[in-house]
Amino acid sequence: MSKPKILIYAPREEPADILARLSGAGCEIGYGSKDWQLPRGDHEQDLVDAARDAVALMGTSIRHTPITRRVLEASQRLRIVAKYTVGVDDVDTDAATELGVMVCHAPTESNCFGVAETTVMMILAMLKKAVERDQAVRAGQWREAHLGTTFLGARADGYGGITIGLVGLGRIGTRVAQLLAPWRVRILACDPYLPPANFLLAGVTQVDYETLLRESDVVSFHVTLTKETRYMLRDEQIALMKRSAIVVNTARGKVIEEAAVARAIESGRLGGAAIDAFEEEPLSMESPLRALGHRVLLSPHSAAFNDGGELRPGIQWATRSVLTALAGGIPDNVYNKDVIPRWKERFGGVSIIAD
Repeated sequence: MSKPKILIYAPREEPADILARLSGAGCEIGYGSKDWQLPRGDHEQDLVDAARDAVALMGTSIRHTPITRRVLEASQRLRIVAKYTVGVDDVDTDAATELGVMVCHAPTESNCFGVAETTVMMILAMLKKAVERDQAVRAGQWREAHLGTTFLGARADGYGGITIGLVGLGRIGTRVAQLLAPWRVRILACDPYLPPANFLLAGVTQVDYETLLRESDVVSFHVTLTKETRYMLRDEQIALMKRSAIVVNTARGKVIEEAAVARAIESGRLGGAAIDAFEEEPLSMESPLRALGHRVLLSPHSAAFNDGGELRPGIQWATRSVLTALAGGIPDNVYNKDVIPRWKERFGGVSIIAD
């Protein structure tokens, strides 16, 4: 009988000890091409062919050659897709659920907390005009009037502080709230999928999306990309916001419509934006965001890219998930939980790996 095949569809320098665990379980390891991760390619058929006999797919994000229904259908033995990262927008999770395939992600502290820290950095950089002040000094300017900044927190002299709105209160949104707590800002949050207790524990005020947009000085997005969240900030929503408001997006590019945000900033309808994730990556040289100068802060989708962290914890979690699934068990990080009954019917309790 042939060894169970694990396809690392989007490799990222997997540590030797991780590969040893997989091969030690009697698995054959295959690798996808790094070309599949590059923009403006057409490699779906290559991925389909590579996945045909796989029992597990694992890897980092692969938005330019996503794991489509065709890929998922390529192998009748496929049990699991395990990602090293948080987002699953590059996997057809609806198709996976229908086909009885678990999709697992890796919301590790290294990843989630790194994004949260970057979010706070972006908020401070925009409100404290870090880039503008640096540029002014280099240009020979000193304490110019336009370099005055925003004081964030409430003060004893009666200043009430600003309001920060968090769209999504999962691990990242909650961590942002924790990091901001000492600043004494007012924090609003909306997340229709969470009970009231989560908002209470995070120290934030629960509101609906429209109220958050109207009342916030900073609107920061911390949602996964789904049918509900795709382009949830467009002209209609921007019209509800304060003219001075700052948009922060460290989630997924297609959560906001970049052209609408750029138009609003250019016309003075919005104060600015800080963006780490874009609709198309790398960001096009023709993007209108590039023409907005210091009113936007741009980052190359690297919010979780930190020394000593980044993907290794996610790789470890994905490996554990794959081995659990191949042993007939349910991992602790299944994203599409609706699939579990169907998956148990197909694979539950049946191990195909060495003890």
